[in-house]
Amino acid sequence: QVQLVESGGGLVQPGGSLRVSCAASGFTFSSYAMRWYRQAPRKEREFVALISSTGVSTNYADSVNGRFTISRDNAKNTVYLQMNSLKPEDTAAYYCNMLRGGVNYWGQGTQVTVSS
Repeated sequence: QVQLVESGGGLVQPGGSLRVSCAASGFTFSSYAMRWYRQAPRKEREFVALISSTGVSTNYADSVNGRFTISRDNAKNTVYLQMNSLKPEDTAAYYCNMLRGGVNYWGQGTQVTVSS
């Protein structure tokens, strides 16, 4: 079965950096685009970034463009989100996502808190 396991969240000061990871299993990872979403308290889940199956193409939400970088290692079945110049408004639970056959698969999320 499809499993997505996020890790790497934590507490970071404003202006700092953090990298979160998502380890995937149960499907042919290299065949699917992968996405990161985030959800802050009392807010809806929002799209953050997308990477194509080969890693050649990426897309970002305006709010993170230029600060965040999505990447993947198909040999390790892992997708990453490098977050730089973090702001308090980036505080959220971060989720990786895979869409297959019209079904969305989600991990359990990893919490990122940006605070001094």
